[in-house]
Amino acid sequence: MSTLYRLPPSQLHQFVQAIWLHAGSSAEESRLVADHLVAANLAGHDSHGVGMIPSYMSSLKQGFLQLNQHTTIEKDAGAVLTLHGHNGFGQVAAHQAMQLGIERAAKLGIAAVGLHHSHHIGRIGHWAEQCAAAGFVSFHFVNVMGDPMVAPFNGSDRRFGTNPFCAIFPRQNAKPLLLDFATSGIAYGKTRVAWNKGQQVAPGYLIDHQGQPTTEPGVMHQAPYGSLMPFGLHKGYALATMCEILGGALSGGRTTHDATLVSSHDAIFNCMTTIIVNPEAFDAPAMQEEAESFLEWVKRSPQSGDAPIQVPGEWEEQNRTERDREGIPLDSNSWEQICAAALQAGMPDEELAAFRALAQ
Repeated sequence: MSTLYRLPPSQLHQFVQAIWLHAGSSAEESRLVADHLVAANLAGHDSHGVGMIPSYMSSLKQGFLQLNQHTTIEKDAGAVLTLHGHNGFGQVAAHQAMQLGIERAAKLGIAAVGLHHSHHIGRIGHWAEQCAAAGFVSFHFVNVMGDPMVAPFNGSDRRFGTNPFCAIFPRQNAKPLLLDFATSGIAYGKTRVAWNKGQQVAPGYLIDHQGQPTTEPGVMHQAPYGSLMPFGLHKGYALATMCEILGGALSGGRTTHDATLVSSHDAIFNCMTTIIVNPEAFDAPAMQEEAESFLEWVKRSPQSGDAPIQVPGEWEEQNRTERDREGIPLDSNSWEQICAAALQAGMPDEELAAFRALAQ
């Protein structure tokens, strides 16, 4: 079994930023990538946190990930923008896309932004939180272009990506309601975390290369490859299909099919269609009161067990409080892979040794 470390968030952020500075990223790009990855770990989504660094480094070395790219506007239709990510860091491209969308929504009440050909944009909730911080509701449809990992309902091999859906609702005097999930039963990154820890995943999430149920996460990381299963049977599959079309095709990007398949699992390319809405544009003066009344009503249901009733987003907030205090958990296998990526980036041995001391 892998050893578990607890790493201080601020110092882990410094380490991640230093890795990408040595790899050739600008100071701003390095900061945005570090902000996003560490924030994902703090929120409890280790599948989208610093454990992604080895994959990103491999994608860079293979020529897929392009450093220091910025989005360009391909079409400006007022309330609708179409942006090209130029295979650059999704942590930069999606940040810029949300900035532009927020500006338009502030002027017009609503905006739609299509972002395509971006490298991995990571945890989608991060971009929803950027919108909520400006006071806006947002909806996000995402596809994973050309990298199939999930089998369709009644299918037996991988045909599309984990295709996340996300929505957020800002609240007064409280953290926003946040819905953010992969349309597969579990995210691909969660199989990586389990594999590195030497653990199995729960039944019902994976099939092997012959289409048979399995709990071994290695089927997603070693040939012959198996597949993830969609959540909720036909319902999750149907939502994944809509995310593929709305996120991939509508954004001006591509969907997954024979002509778009990528040759490396480390080359993660996303397309995202985002709808950003200013709630003040609606005639809904009691909106916040109605939302809070509903949440209070839900929470008054008698608990069926020891776990409390939570509303969307509370799980992440609970993790942030705990991990800010106790540190970010990271298994030793993932830590060694990140340190190896730091060496690949060109970090000197002496500098790496200082960061290695964080894992004690």
